[in-house]
Amino acid sequence: MNPSEITAFILTRDEERDLPRAITSLPHGMPVLVLDARSTDRTLAYARDAGARVIERDWNGFAEARAFGLTQIATPWMLSLDADEALDDVLRDAILTANGEVDGYVVRRTTYFCGKPMRLWSDEPLLRLVRIGAARIEDVPLHEHLLVAGAVGELSGTLLHYSYPDAASYREKFARYTSIEAGSAPRDPLRALAALFLVLPRFARNLALGSLLDGPRGWYIAWMSAYYPLVVAAKALVPA
Repeated sequence: MNPSEITAFILTRDEERDLPRAITSLPHGMPVLVLDARSTDRTLAYARDAGARVIERDWNGFAEARAFGLTQIATPWMLSLDADEALDDVLRDAILTANGEVDGYVVRRTTYFCGKPMRLWSDEPLLRLVRIGAARIEDVPLHEHLLVAGAVGELSGTLLHYSYPDAASYREKFARYTSIEAGSAPRDPLRALAALFLVLPRFARNLALGSLLDGPRGWYIAWMSAYYPLVVAAKALVPA
């Protein structure tokens, strides 16, 4: 595929730390659209210096922002990229050699915690490269979905996700995400009780899925991931 026919679409708000890595990982000649939610740091200055088209706009949620972005892209294809993500060399080359005979491509993402990739968060399949005319956004709690009408292929390589540079950033997102999910979860004591009894089995499963080999970082993630559904269910019991 010709990179000039693909727009990399990135949502930002105060992403001066991560945005340079995301943009510099893209194929040379790929246009970039940055939709910014009123950043107060140097995000906008960097984006403009890097040649990105920048739109500043009030924040109305991920789904609304991504749907708006789809309407602003003039190229036939869009690559959806988070500011804290980057393409590895294999994925970047795979985009260039893709034949474009489908309506979308899935990529595999690996998430990092405290600077190291986590086995529990490896090879997550995500639809990220889509043909504009076939794409739409589905709004679901916490995470919106990018969908296409037709056939989907898969690209080799890895999308590197640097979401949690330290434990504090993980705890902050853990608290925020569980509260968001609790807002749409049923107020059900039995659900919370079931989640309680499943914490240890989930923890054991997460260790078996690779977290055991990741050392203390992996054990921590295995436990917090097992504990997550219980926190959501418990927060749902408390009136907002």
